[in-house]
Amino acid sequence: MAVTAAMVKELREMTGAGMMDCKKALSATDGDMEKAVEFLREKGLAAAAKKAGRIAAEGLVTTKIEDGKAVVVEVNSETDFVSKNADFQGYVADVATAVMMSGAEDIEAFLAEPWFLDKELTVAQALSEKISVIGENLSIRRFARMNEADGMIVSYIHGGGRIGVLVQAEAPEAEESREALKNIAMQIAALRPQYISRDEVSDEFMAKEREILMAQILNDPKEAAKPEKVIKGIVEGRLSKEMKDICLLDQVYVKAEDGKQTVAAYLKEVGKAVGAPVTLKKFYRFETGEGIQKKEEDFAAEVAKQMQK
Repeated sequence: MAVTAAMVKELREMTGAGMMDCKKALSATDGDMEKAVEFLREKGLAAAAKKAGRIAAEGLVTTKIEDGKAVVVEVNSETDFVSKNADFQGYVADVATAVMMSGAEDIEAFLAEPWFLDKELTVAQALSEKISVIGENLSIRRFARMNEADGMIVSYIHGGGRIGVLVQAEAPEAEESREALKNIAMQIAALRPQYISRDEVSDEFMAKEREILMAQILNDPKEAAKPEKVIKGIVEGRLSKEMKDICLLDQVYVKAEDGKQTVAAYLKEVGKAVGAPVTLKKFYRFETGEGIQKKEEDFAAEVAKQMQK
């Protein structure tokens, strides 16, 4: 497969690796983007896990908790200007209400449902009307739900809607419990864990990470010269460090006074204070535009184009 400049650019933006390294990775993997990211990681040329999710679109994330239910939704716009528009913000709030009322399991089913503010329109048709009013392409990208019957729920919005978090836990109803979950929601927003604990990490993921870490070592002549037992120890050490980054309970609690207390230790401390364990069950973290390729605009050219009309 021919490697295009656009493909090289996309891989470079995803990984932060050099242009020639990206071109080499794509050539070596026949243009497969995922394999190219893996190739760069193995060569130690990319921190893909941390860079692949760079924000590349505009819009808002919002949460809503009402009548024992909770939702988090993301609605995208083309520009940051529109995301600050009161009309758009009101529409996003309406979408959250619609999701809460809906039984749809995915975006396609949701878009086909009647719009609660005008039952003669579907959600998709109401979206089209809003696009016409605002004058910019909009997209209802994703949503997730929780039910308070499954545990206490707390929400957190960061950056005026840039990041939205829902976190759920089995915990006694107490002010200390809710404050603790709010702190955990802020932790999730800041440090973007992928799992609650290592128990959620699949064997396949662990095996793949060991393979990548081993390849990184073998590509370094100094590291590769070490005894096999030492190399395996290095791999397990690096894997353990990675788990501390991506598993919430293993992360250092951001408000820890000693800079060492883990989230697990913090929740154990809270549990003692409220007289019962505080056990995390689930969380959702939505970041606006995460993983979406943002269209580059030449503002001067756009103005000139508009003036010619």
